[in-house]
Amino acid sequence: MESFKLYIDGRFEAGSACFTSLNPATEQPWAEIAEAQAEDVNRAVAAAHRAFHDERWRGLTAGARGKLLLRLADLLEQNAGELARLETLDTGKIIRETRAQVAYVAEYYRYYAGLADKMEGRTLSIDKPDMETWVTREPVGVVAAIIPWNSQLFLSAVKIGPAIAAGCTLVVKAAETAPAPLLAFARLIDEAGFPPGVCNIITGFAATCGTVLTTHPLVDHIAFTGGPETAKSIIRNSAENLARTSLELGGKSPFIVFEDADLASAANAQVAAIFSASGQSCVAGSRLLVAESIKDAFLEALTQKVRNIVIGCPQQPETQFGPLCTPQQKTRIHQRVTQSLEQGARLVTGHYDLDRPGYYYPPTILDCSAQPQAVCVTEELFGPVLSVLTFRDEAEAVRLANDTGYGLAAGVFTQNLTRAHRVTRRLRTGVVWLNTYRAVSPLAPFGGYGKSGFGREGGMDAALEYTTTKTVWLRTSDAPIDDPFVMR
Repeated sequence: MESFKLYIDGRFEAGSACFTSLNPATEQPWAEIAEAQAEDVNRAVAAAHRAFHDERWRGLTAGARGKLLLRLADLLEQNAGELARLETLDTGKIIRETRAQVAYVAEYYRYYAGLADKMEGRTLSIDKPDMETWVTREPVGVVAAIIPWNSQLFLSAVKIGPAIAAGCTLVVKAAETAPAPLLAFARLIDEAGFPPGVCNIITGFAATCGTVLTTHPLVDHIAFTGGPETAKSIIRNSAENLARTSLELGGKSPFIVFEDADLASAANAQVAAIFSASGQSCVAGSRLLVAESIKDAFLEALTQKVRNIVIGCPQQPETQFGPLCTPQQKTRIHQRVTQSLEQGARLVTGHYDLDRPGYYYPPTILDCSAQPQAVCVTEELFGPVLSVLTFRDEAEAVRLANDTGYGLAAGVFTQNLTRAHRVTRRLRTGVVWLNTYRAVSPLAPFGGYGKSGFGREGGMDAALEYTTTKTVWLRTSDAPIDDPFVMR
């Protein structure tokens, strides 16, 4: 079996314990993972705290930090094939996506490398003639970045990149599920030449690792991607250290198809929205809202595409659809779909046993027009299940789209430009894709409303999340202060 260690203070360590990771496509053990316990977490945070105050880091110019990120981007690009192999082995994501995604992640590090020396302060036109006042931006301090297993190299880049650009140091916690790719990425951090302790990468379980990290008194900012229930625990934990938090959580994203949409394009995009990555995406377009007049035609075209999806071994380049990451997720999805059918949803396709090793669950479509409150409509399943609802007019489409506690993303398909603008303004989501879906860029902010969290990742907005402002007042007069008991 392959072996992966913790990366703490510039050294690779076996940790205080270890656990075995299973290949989701075969259900067989393939890697031994070092597991961080409380003492390991404490050492990692202490290392990040020391590094933050060490002149080897604090003494670097912003441009020098940018060059380290550029070096990291180059190394990531050179090692994309190996990292993609590990991600496919550990998570079950298909190799054609992991290769493309890992290669593109390098662009995020390049973007933040260029941004490092552009986070400028400002001078204030203050209302006191004998004062010069300016505002600077400074790094917030030690960041605890908590990463889920899905798209982990991407979801770590949108935290590591801006945090390093801002001048912070980090302890990155990979999910205990499928952490191998992120632990392997630590080798590139080391090779790029970051000072010891600037970026530490660990993994472990909630009680012995996650809780210790998020309550640690030396942690200044917690950046988390994951589910709302874990986020609530993290917010409670942050009361112990008063750390700032930024949360990128789940979604129940609407995919709205109006009667004038290009149906072939919309059907392709809907497949991408819910069945890529086997539906294991926070932006999965899991609620199809389709105009009543075109429902039958659109569902027929969509169903044909879904039944032609190539399900197979995720390491084969022709495979389009692989397994879920864990057996628990497969069981949960099966239970929720069964419950939805009992509630009155109608099965269009899917919900059958693939009769093969691995945690496979087939692409499934449920017509919930008669039961819009079925559990598959209201609950994030994090799997390949699409719920279908219909609407009669634009107002109803917007009402259905916003009828959720989540607010991460939405897709809108229409050829009517004025309608596209109207609907976009009324959707309570952080991201809207018009006539496309699942597009990302390092330049574009990403985040949500409500149960989908707060804060933004990507773009300048993300970099500012890792800074705090300092206001400096300079008195320019040599005259004595008039009255020390009156506020200036």
